[in-house]
Amino acid sequence: MEWGEAATLKRFSPEKAQKVGLFKTDRSMTDLHCLLPGQSQKPHIHERSDKVYYVIEGTARFRIGREERQLSAGAAALAPAMIEHGVENVGSEPLVLFVVLAPPLTKETGH
Repeated sequence: MEWGEAATLKRFSPEKAQKVGLFKTDRSMTDLHCLLPGQSQKPHIHERSDKVYYVIEGTARFRIGREERQLSAGAAALAPAMIEHGVENVGSEPLVLFVVLAPPLTKETGH
């Protein structure tokens, strides 16, 4: 069994948003995404993976497809495969997201 504690693993950098790998199996990968105020994840598409975001700390603006929504701690969002998505820290505090991607990205395709 593997364990991870978000409070001790989260990290931030003024240069860019940080992604901290928690778990990876043949079926899924789980990360923490850590963004300082004003930082964002550029909109992108995963061809074959669904992505679930869960807001642990802070306030985020999600863009999934043509929809935008602001979510705070305790809220979740789904970005299905083949739908462009991105996130921005629009709050005044650091943003910590618990992110699950299934199936996981592969080195060969990046998708």
